Amino acid sequence: MFRYLFAIAFLACLILQASALPTISVKGAKFFAGGQQYFLKGVAYQGTPSDPLVDTNQCQLDAKSMQSIGTNSIRVYHVDPNADHDGCMSAFNDAGIYIWLDLDTFDTQIVQATPTWTEEQFGAFAKVMDEFQQYDNLGGFWIGNEVINNLGGSPSAPYIKAAVADMKSYLSAKGYRSIPIGYSAADIAELRPMLQNYLACGEPDEAIDFYGLNSYEWCGAATYENSGYAGLQAMAVGYNLPIFFSETGCNVGGERTFNDQKAIFGPKMIDTWSGSIVYEWVQESNDYGVVDYPDSKIYSGAPIPIQPDFNNLATVWKDIDPVGVSEGSYSSTFSPPACPGASGGWAINGNVPLPRLDSSIIKSIASDSNTDTESFTPKTAPTSSSVESTGMPADLSNPSTVSTSESTTSASPSLVSPSSMSTISSTLVTSSSSIESTSFSIAATTSAAAESSGSSGTFFLPLTHFHPFQSIPSRRPSIGVA
Repeated sequence: MFRYLFAIAFLACLILQASALPTISVKGAKFFAGGQQYFLKGVAYQGTPSDPLVDTNQCQLDAKSMQSIGTNSIRVYHVDPNADHDGCMSAFNDAGIYIWLDLDTFDTQIVQATPTWTEEQFGAFAKVMDEFQQYDNLGGFWIGNEVINNLGGSPSAPYIKAAVADMKSYLSAKGYRSIPIGYSAADIAELRPMLQNYLACGEPDEAIDFYGLNSYEWCGAATYENSGYAGLQAMAVGYNLPIFFSETGCNVGGERTFNDQKAIFGPKMIDTWSGSIVYEWVQESNDYGVVDYPDSKIYSGAPIPIQPDFNNLATVWKDIDPVGVSEGSYSSTFSPPACPGASGGWAINGNVPLPRLDSSIIKSIASDSNTDTESFTPKTAPTSSSVESTGMPADLSNPSTVSTSESTTSASPSLVSPSSMSTISSTLVTSSSSIESTSFSIAATTSAAAESSGSSGTFFLPLTHFHPFQSIPSRRPSIGVA
């Protein structure tokens, strides 16, 4: 009897191992899974402030629909680390879909206006990591999303990097597999390529593992040259880490054809970029979704394709099946970039000391496997009166719904030595000549934006964009395309 039960258990383990997706790893400037280069064909998947990875039946319905159009990744912005995610993670695993997940919670993200990196924030990030590290289809973690959301935001960059370094230390101390940790950046022309280079420069244990760019430059009948993609490609060539579009999919200038996907996976970009995540799966008032739900209630049953967007994306992705290189045959030839000096709107002068936590804090939390944080409560999530619906970019047809204020939520002081903070402060260029206030040029009408998309020169998109599941608005700044 015992041998019979053992045989059944052993067989079950073999079945589980056979069905599990291979974990994603980083080697040089590329992702790999199962020994082969990995490219993202993803969608953003979070239409409400609630954790979207807790309703197994809903996840199964969405995963099946996503799989039908060739989706292999989803991006999730916030979760409840205390919930049970086994059902949803299994549903997406069975559909061949990886999850790219933000580590922050509603009230623990790094805030541009008043940046901190505290023990409280670290503990919350650790809870999310503890919960999701167990899943093989966890593709990677985001340390933050558009923390820097305008031209004057670069002084918060050392806090982003400190968070990366401390979370890498925690991951190592816990003995978890080497899960990539990256950052998702707003597309601010004046900070290119300084931000991507700063986050990748210096020691590997303090640098990001991949870089995502939220870019909505390709609109309507745009082309590789006049969309700005040619410029993005030029700045990404030779980058030592995987880089991909962590949000894309402009919805102005006519029908959404998703032709930018052909460029991203085409011969001019495929050797540099690792794919893209289309914004977004869920239909909200901003009209970026590719599916709706019964009675227009998000996550209320089988997703209903929105046409022609759904079929357009499916058609484009159907013809995209990049092969890439094998991990064994690939060796990276790119070195980390030099840490940029202060110039223009970039205020960080070189490889400044980071406001990291004391190592004893990391060791203490890592050794305390029974530590529980307070129950998941979105303390500072915006209400419907301050942000329209729950999506991003926001619907700009009603200016009264658009808020541009920053959160001033206080946080406990980070445990950083005064000398380190003094050094950071002394290296920040804060004169009015070097940090300018960002102006947000909003196109007056969709038709004007559409007209601009077919011409050369400067193209300003009406894409101010808000993350209502965060405590601060994440803005889409004007994008200047030379």
